[in-house]
Amino acid sequence: MKDLGLIRTREPLRLRHALIPLVCLVVLSYFAYHAVYGRHGFIAWLSLQNRVDTLQQQLAEVQATHRQLDQQVSLLRPESLDPDLLDERARATLGFANPNDIVIFRERPAGQIVR
Repeated sequence: MKDLGLIRTREPLRLRHALIPLVCLVVLSYFAYHAVYGRHGFIAWLSLQNRVDTLQQQLAEVQATHRQLDQQVSLLRPESLDPDLLDERARATLGFANPNDIVIFRERPAGQIVR
């Protein structure tokens, strides 16, 4: 028999079988890349976790300051007035001193505002 080119070779069939796994590998690589480096990926999640930790620390500091100020305010309320604290605040605000007080003047660093 003469070879008329009617016999198929196996090359196109191998390429066709390799094409499906290759496309799957490309799609899997795409999703894996975006799962790590994407806008909502693992790296972005770590960055958000770091920001949450920082903000929680700042919140704790602000809450501690708030509790301290709330305690000082409660001492100035009429029902629980602390005379020492009232005297201290009045002298600091008005800039007066008792004649029996010993006043020590310190040099202020340059640029410090007098209150």
